[in-house]
Amino acid sequence: MRARKSGVAERHQRGLQGRCSAFVTSPQISFAIACYNAAPFLAQAVESALAQDGVSLEVLIVDDHSTDNSVAIAQAFADRDSRVRILQTPMNMGPAGARNVALAESRGDWFAILDGDDFLHPDRSLQLLAEAEKSQADVIADDLLIFDESGAADPQLFLDRARGSAENWIDLPGYLAETRMFGRRPNLGFLKPMYRKSFLSEHAIRYDESLRIAEDDALAIAALVAGARYRLMPKPYYFYRKHSSSISHRLSGNDAARMLDASEKLQRRMADNPDAAAQFAIRHRSTVNAWAFAETLDALKAGHLPKALGLIARHPRSWPLFRSPVIAALRRIGRKLRPPKPVPEPDPNGVLLISRQRIIGPTNGSSSYIIAIAQAFRKWGMACHLVQPTGRVFGRTPFFRLMPEMDIFSSVSVFKSLRVGRWLIARDPHVWWAAAQGVLARILRKLGFSGGLAEDKVVPPSISLPWERAELLYVARQSGLGKGAFIADYLFQSAALPYLLSPGVPTAIVMHDLFHARAAQFGDGRSSDSVAQVEAADEIRMLGQANAVIAIQAEEAAFVSANVPDTQALLVPMPAFPVSRGQSGNGENLLFVGSNTAPNIIALQWFFENVWDEVLAHRPYTVLDIAGSVSRAFDTAPKGVRFHGIVPDLSPMYEHAGIVLSPLKQGSGLKIKLIEALAKGKACVVTSVTLQGVEEQLGPAVLKADTPGEFAAAIALLQDDEAMRRDLADRGLAAVNAQFGPDRCFAPLRDWMASAAS
Repeated sequence: MRARKSGVAERHQRGLQGRCSAFVTSPQISFAIACYNAAPFLAQAVESALAQDGVSLEVLIVDDHSTDNSVAIAQAFADRDSRVRILQTPMNMGPAGARNVALAESRGDWFAILDGDDFLHPDRSLQLLAEAEKSQADVIADDLLIFDESGAADPQLFLDRARGSAENWIDLPGYLAETRMFGRRPNLGFLKPMYRKSFLSEHAIRYDESLRIAEDDALAIAALVAGARYRLMPKPYYFYRKHSSSISHRLSGNDAARMLDASEKLQRRMADNPDAAAQFAIRHRSTVNAWAFAETLDALKAGHLPKALGLIARHPRSWPLFRSPVIAALRRIGRKLRPPKPVPEPDPNGVLLISRQRIIGPTNGSSSYIIAIAQAFRKWGMACHLVQPTGRVFGRTPFFRLMPEMDIFSSVSVFKSLRVGRWLIARDPHVWWAAAQGVLARILRKLGFSGGLAEDKVVPPSISLPWERAELLYVARQSGLGKGAFIADYLFQSAALPYLLSPGVPTAIVMHDLFHARAAQFGDGRSSDSVAQVEAADEIRMLGQANAVIAIQAEEAAFVSANVPDTQALLVPMPAFPVSRGQSGNGENLLFVGSNTAPNIIALQWFFENVWDEVLAHRPYTVLDIAGSVSRAFDTAPKGVRFHGIVPDLSPMYEHAGIVLSPLKQGSGLKIKLIEALAKGKACVVTSVTLQGVEEQLGPAVLKADTPGEFAAAIALLQDDEAMRRDLADRGLAAVNAQFGPDRCFAPLRDWMASAAS
């Protein structure tokens, strides 16, 4: 869970009001979009600003005498949203002049830069404002995720490890050291910071309109010279687009001369800061070299060889800069001599599914549900690509084998893994070390040791862990696999949807559960949820980041419809594939199927402590078979209990079992294992928690029991009455046939996909 910082509640409320398109006289943020012929990308930029979650804002689009239809696009936004205003420069002035127009007209507490060809993560403003408020910063910036519009190069993060590992301050000497022309480190002048408007006004800081490029850099230096506290939050929330018409990476001799002139003016302001003066002197020399380099290139292009040779002779330190154009020329020649490496075309009809749970087959309810969704897409003629952007899905298991059911996916990509046939092998040494520790701990416990090395280290579930920068970059690099729809498996993956770099592609979240409602179920002081607890407001916010939410039960769909009005709720139950007739099985053989999650572990602990002895007292030869990864949570098995771990094919176990148990005490869950058991024609004993959300459809087909005595009695009743087991099994089959057929279950998802594509 990504918790909000303290102290922003009032601002968050202002933001919610601003989202309603009401006129806000004093917004938190003024976004300045300097617009010159930005028509191809302007709509995405404006939409991303307006979609900023939890803040009040205005968007100032400053037209710099565009010759395309940028003004018409801007006007369409202004006509329907009062937060958008269109301004005009008196003549074509370049980005600096346009931003000064916006700065003069801005009403926000903060002044934010947004280029007309870039766009933002919806959480960007809320997170940056929270950090700025906590640290009392005057300037705050984030990392850039740089992507090539053509797809010719992989997306990259901008900041290096030194700046990108944690929040940090940027002081004047440090800034000057990292903004040298053609320097080795990422140039901090490319960042797109937000400025506290009162600080800029107090110090009369404006853009240098003589500059056509590097105007952002000059403003940042002016702020730092005036004493600004510059905070860097290295989350990649700003999406920086490279394309053929961008001016940021083209340095002419004229532009370089203006930068050199600005540098000479700034040099006089460094006298009071010896550290800054020393760094500025080195930076100034790099600017001189860059000017000489740019002038030489211009002279060569114009055919003025003597002038070019003279510049080279007078500025020998510019010589190393010629490596870049020489290398670029050699690469162009190389591309002509050999066939270009094919760039895979995005699949316009493909579905890309992002999951941070370990999916290797139908080993648990949530995996079975995701595989069923993929099967539906395949049936509709759509390829489904599974992207697992974290090596943490391995947990303490350094390798695993993909089951045949995984063939339904057109591709399976797992971060930090190596694939050999059906085997996925972890490339992260921490996974192998954790596996070794786990094996050692188990051996020591079997030998009677406890504590220390014998203590079992709990590995938190990967689905809700905070996102790492490298994981988000991995998502961005997989974005070309499918452009038909993006689906996030669990709401915790909603933060990754913008990193697919395709605003406008339909998005959906597989809800799985109502997580904020689970907290109260773990309030006994003895247990805790295996998934991060989520407040209702955060759950609503995360669900609202997608166009649709896929809910497995009516209760969850109703919550989305009532609380997330801009997101469509799709009720998509788990489909059943029933056997032809009920199977009464062996009354002395019980079955529990579950994954290694807190609700399943707690359910079995409750059953062992409170029910199992009564079951054995009634039928001493009763056997309880437990299938699934929940077996890993138990070192020893009570008398009559057999742990089987993950079973590739559960059909024989279901056929042999007389009764299937689901003694859940927490977590409403997916109901998948209950539906699966009924579809296998089995009699079931369940708790009220197991039936939550499906009691109307399935309640008459099971025995419900909540107290230990009731649960043991229900098992005994079914053990003694084969006819009753068969009757319950037949009722269960009838219920799943009527309510949970694949076509019926997936109809809402199919209809949504059809409407989204139209």
